[in-house]
Amino acid sequence: MGALVIAVIIGLVAGILSGLMGIGGGIIMIPALVIIFGFSQHLSQGTTLAAMVLPIGLLATLEYYKKGNVNLSVALCIAVGFFIGGYIGARYVSQITDLVLKKMFAVLLMIVAVKIFFSK
Repeated sequence: MGALVIAVIIGLVAGILSGLMGIGGGIIMIPALVIIFGFSQHLSQGTTLAAMVLPIGLLATLEYYKKGNVNLSVALCIAVGFFIGGYIGARYVSQITDLVLKKMFAVLLMIVAVKIFFSK
């Protein structure tokens, strides 16, 4: 299977999970790019951010909004923080080695998994 077809499949799976559960970018696309494409952690994260900018924000949000499941004022505030925080994170990520970044990412995923697993 060609690399572009695999990339579309990764995007499809991430998009479906994003629409279903609000996840996809970091949890699906980043590890898939590292494992399947052999991308570095940095390249995987940057590629994922570039891929998510419009597709998820536009169509998935529209569907949630139609059903009354979007708080626009909170979403806008988060977007402002995400916009600024994304810049700050991207500016300083190059100072972190790929190995340390992978380990940080893995720890974050484990913390989230444990928290979700043990929540009511």
